[in-house]
Amino acid sequence: MAVVSLLAVPLLARAGAQVEEPLADSIRSALSASIAQAAPPRPRFDQVDARMAYLRWLGTMSERLKSRKTETQIRIEFLETVWYEAKRAGLEPSLVLGLVQVESGFRKYAISTAGARGYMQVMPFWTKQIGDGDAARLFHMQSNLRFGCVILRHYLDIEKGDMFLALGRYNGSRGRPEYPRAVFAARKQWLLPGEA
Repeated sequence: MAVVSLLAVPLLARAGAQVEEPLADSIRSALSASIAQAAPPRPRFDQVDARMAYLRWLGTMSERLKSRKTETQIRIEFLETVWYEAKRAGLEPSLVLGLVQVESGFRKYAISTAGARGYMQVMPFWTKQIGDGDAARLFHMQSNLRFGCVILRHYLDIEKGDMFLALGRYNGSRGRPEYPRAVFAARKQWLLPGEA
């Protein structure tokens, strides 16, 4: 009976109150184009070593994520999408996994007290600014990961490469150390052996 009562309580996510900022038309157009592109293709590699490194990463991360996402197909699809969207945005997959861990605990339908949604806790205003206005899309795995990675890349560009400030801006706590430190700490759990 205790399990049933726990399931009835909604699990809130950690997301802060990310601030909606005005975007220049050129930025809005670029971000909109980034969101609108097709779903991730299957990765193709020109070199066997690159393919083997990817498969090693996928196998290692799948094993680490198994306790949070028990269904193999869903777990692999999630990791393939994280890898693709992170690389596409010029981000480390380990950083994106750390951010997802901190933001939503890998819960697809997480909603924060501020209203942020999904794995990367994207604020619904982003769907109006650079998407089609359909905030329900933020519960779609690929859409959420794409929005989150594009937004983090945008903040990293605004902050001139300073990931600490970009993460703070992403969370709505720019300048405060708690959130970036939590993401950096979580990131360490998603590094391959030998990575720093």
